[in-house]
Amino acid sequence: MYRVSLLPLLALAAPLPALAQQAPPPPPSDGPDIVVLGQPLPVPPGVPAYGSVTISRDRLTGDASGRVEDVLLDVAGFQQFRRADSRSANPSAQGVTLRALGGNASSRALVLLDGVPLADPFFGYIPFNAIAADRLGGVRVTRGGGAGAFGAGAVAGTIELVSAARRDLPLLAGEAFYGSNNAQEVSASVSPNVGGGFVSLSGKFERGDGFYTTPDSQITAASVRARYRDWSGGMRAVVPLDAATEIQARGLLYRDNRTLRFAGADSSSQANDASVRLIHRGAWAIDALAYVQTRNFTNRVISATTAKLTLDQRNTPATGIGGKIELRPPVGADHVLRVGVDARLGDGTLYEDAYAASGLVTTRRTAGGKTSTLGAFVEDDWTLGRLVLTAGVRGDRWTITQGFFREANAAGSITTQARYGDRHGFEGTGRAGALFHASDAIALRTAAYTGFRLPTLNELYRPFVVFPITTQANAALGLERLRGVEGGIDVTPVARVTLGVTAFYNRLDGAIANVTIAPNVRQRQNVAAIVARGIELTGHAAHGALSLDASYAYSDSRVRASGRQAPLDGLIPAQSPRHTGSATLAWGRNGFGASATVRYVGDQFEDDLQTGLLPAVTTLDGVLTLPVGHRVSLVARAENVLDATVLTRNAGGSIDLGTPRTLWIGVRLR
Repeated sequence: MYRVSLLPLLALAAPLPALAQQAPPPPPSDGPDIVVLGQPLPVPPGVPAYGSVTISRDRLTGDASGRVEDVLLDVAGFQQFRRADSRSANPSAQGVTLRALGGNASSRALVLLDGVPLADPFFGYIPFNAIAADRLGGVRVTRGGGAGAFGAGAVAGTIELVSAARRDLPLLAGEAFYGSNNAQEVSASVSPNVGGGFVSLSGKFERGDGFYTTPDSQITAASVRARYRDWSGGMRAVVPLDAATEIQARGLLYRDNRTLRFAGADSSSQANDASVRLIHRGAWAIDALAYVQTRNFTNRVISATTAKLTLDQRNTPATGIGGKIELRPPVGADHVLRVGVDARLGDGTLYEDAYAASGLVTTRRTAGGKTSTLGAFVEDDWTLGRLVLTAGVRGDRWTITQGFFREANAAGSITTQARYGDRHGFEGTGRAGALFHASDAIALRTAAYTGFRLPTLNELYRPFVVFPITTQANAALGLERLRGVEGGIDVTPVARVTLGVTAFYNRLDGAIANVTIAPNVRQRQNVAAIVARGIELTGHAAHGALSLDASYAYSDSRVRASGRQAPLDGLIPAQSPRHTGSATLAWGRNGFGASATVRYVGDQFEDDLQTGLLPAVTTLDGVLTLPVGHRVSLVARAENVLDATVLTRNAGGSIDLGTPRTLWIGVRLR
């Protein structure tokens, strides 16, 4: 573990008061502002060609669980590696993907917050506990390979989280909830105007005694509830330099502690993140940003047979640094041209100790390395009346360097030492699409794309144990490369009713999977490919104060393998359901509100050999909102109302369960 560092936040915050004083306040206006402070550049007109889906701020803050990762399940085909959320999953298992392009817990979807990649530099997981819904203004999910900024790594799609703008943030806001299993949630924010801009300071704390993830039949004396405790603090400042230019600065601190399954099986994660962004909306539009991330992770493994510590992954410090410059030159009213460069650098080191049943250290291991990508991209959207054509290309130089593994005995004498040769290469990727508005009611779209992903430092160098399975690292892993095509139609048959259908074919060559090589032993390996084809359906309907949003995804995902991996050929990738669906019925008027969400996930398998079945399950959530004063409401939330049994893991009959029925009551100031 390392000490909390406030330097990244102070470095960003120091110049803000001075800048704010230099910027005059905006003039009063009788109508809505065309430019809203704190937003990114406008979305290019060709983005909908790639099946883009948006989630509103109201939906983000109105889910029964209060968790962003659960709201993202509204998007057909979105999934985390396991069915558990960030209260009861190991943080390293919280990678995200789309379209059943799975195989292990690494993220195959690029997740951005205000343009900054969120994935942990070492593991590749997404720190969902640090993402508070009330700090967000919306989400856009674009499926398929990415060619724009930070497109390297976007083999399944891009999830863009956007911070709340000035219009979204009251001066004071907050909420407090009490729930089942002695759970508590408290969050608050203060967002004053400063000069011509604004500053928003926010904090969130939550804890809970948790539930037993172990089924009753498998509970032992060492079994405990899945306790959790985390907090985060955020700062965002927006300072206009002139009528067309603003600086957006953001800082985040978070700490997360969880206990899973057994007493002493504790994990923790922490971060200090900071970024600064320049937005210029003039004739030459500019989007430039730089960021720094310092992260850490710890994990203790407890034996299911002796209830004693067997492995202490005591320290995994990692650093991510990056930035981008994107220009939109004036090339005519019919074109939106984007040209830019971006860079990402990540490094991390694992420190872990193995223990004997006696409680003495037997082995000390250290492993780590560095990765980087340096890319340039160009993309153009060309509007020809009812037709929008879009195309983009990227070129990336990538490196994997300074990889090593070292093992020593308890006395410190080195018993194993390996240094892995540096690797580098160049990848060219691209995408193209077309969006045709056949009429005001019908839009046709088609797209094709390629993409690639580097293996994470975790996949390359860190082994791990989830009883009774040991998964080995593999320093020789190669890149994943995507090729895909899709086509779809969006229909608006009547006002306030929309329907969308997308058919897709994706092939992920060299997909990294946890491959069984012996009983209870797996190794991360590149398989020949994962081929996914399927259909995604989305719908929205509204009448008066009533609305219905629904989505469904059918993903027929299969492994292609040969040689020693031939037994995997034709099987479904681990943790990849064929059917997923979600529907939310909501009503709201004059501060009163009610909503119900039904989610379905089909059968999926724990492992690559399809020996551990995770049965299909349907859950029902609900939210009721009752105004009791000016901007003050009572809110009742219910997760998994019918108390459905959700299996999240089934390793040789050793089972973990997901969230049972959980009830909440609270008050909200908004």
